[in-house]
Amino acid sequence: MQFETISVIGLGYIGLPTAAVFASRKKKVIGVDVNQHAVDTINQGRIHIIEPDLDMVVQAAVSQGYLRATSTPESADAFLIAVPTPFKDGHHPDLSYIEAASKAIAPVLKKGDLVILESTSPVGATEQMADWLAEVRPDLTFPQTHGEQSDIRVAHCPERVLPGHVLRELVQNDRVIGGMSSKCSQAAVGLYKTFVQGECIITNARTAEMCKLTENSFRDVNIAFANELSMICDKQGINVWELISLANRHPRVNILQPGPGVGGHCIAVDPWFIVAATPAEARLIRTAREVNDAKPHWVLNKVKVKSGRFNDPVIGCLGLAFKANIDDLRESPAMEIVRDLIKSGIGRVMACEPNVHDNFEEFPLYDLNEVLREADILLMLVDHEEFKGIDRESLKEKVLIDTRGVWR
Repeated sequence: MQFETISVIGLGYIGLPTAAVFASRKKKVIGVDVNQHAVDTINQGRIHIIEPDLDMVVQAAVSQGYLRATSTPESADAFLIAVPTPFKDGHHPDLSYIEAASKAIAPVLKKGDLVILESTSPVGATEQMADWLAEVRPDLTFPQTHGEQSDIRVAHCPERVLPGHVLRELVQNDRVIGGMSSKCSQAAVGLYKTFVQGECIITNARTAEMCKLTENSFRDVNIAFANELSMICDKQGINVWELISLANRHPRVNILQPGPGVGGHCIAVDPWFIVAATPAEARLIRTAREVNDAKPHWVLNKVKVKSGRFNDPVIGCLGLAFKANIDDLRESPAMEIVRDLIKSGIGRVMACEPNVHDNFEEFPLYDLNEVLREADILLMLVDHEEFKGIDRESLKEKVLIDTRGVWR
């Protein structure tokens, strides 16, 4: 099957790079997003997020006429849904964005189209999406009722890319393809082979959904182990980063690095989808989430203790993003810590985030040199490259709290 026109629903940290990579392969790509600012920015050949080299790919794709953005879905041969899947009260998955996207594209579907859910989802979400599509389009057949003979092909293909390396990993990484039928899977493989150099491995939709949740839960458990170690080592007067470095010399040990918590839309969220579905069985996964969610409060308490030696301390907070060298603030433990510090009123808080410039109004952001000059306490929250180059001489009179091991 030939896919000449591809529609990507959701032009965020995954959707926009995916749309750009398809367009770079001379495919006509229609990007759809409810954010009018994002639509307008992309149509000007610019980007509204930070991701290395993405600006050049988008600019070329738009100027050559292969990529354009709109707020209203249009007819295409394949639709990729890459919208958020946050959780709501009680850590239960919120599928409202997927539902809205499904019902938005349903009116423009035609026989032979392929719909892929890329959003990280709880098990069963792809089948639910297919049901929503069928509700709106009773004139078309879908795999849940017509199997291999369905008019519309439906599959789940989770992304598994590292922010800061998205363009390379989209192309090089293996893809797990979970179709609702064999023909659905084959159609999805045909689409992704437009640019994927890695292997496309076929399974069913439910296993593909669980695969992504499993990958991120594994990492979450490993990080929880590192974060718990960091709190134990703090009590024992041991440098946790030296300890982990030594332990990792064992040929079968690979401990990840501790931090102020766990953020981002994946690792901080996905394990809860497993816990919500199987609460009695997912005991270790739940505990890891609780350990990582508690780490920001431990860091906050460290700052409060150190602040006791000052009458009115200035607390410099370095970094707000959920990881280094990106602008993504979703589920960021650094953001949680800074918000709580401001609410606590224990001192003046000066936050520095070099990757966030526009449209941030929650609290003031300061230049790094200004923070270094005025802060009594420096709290390292994100190991951005800009912070790694700080002159050690300028830190001599400061109280340092390092959650990332930059100053070890």
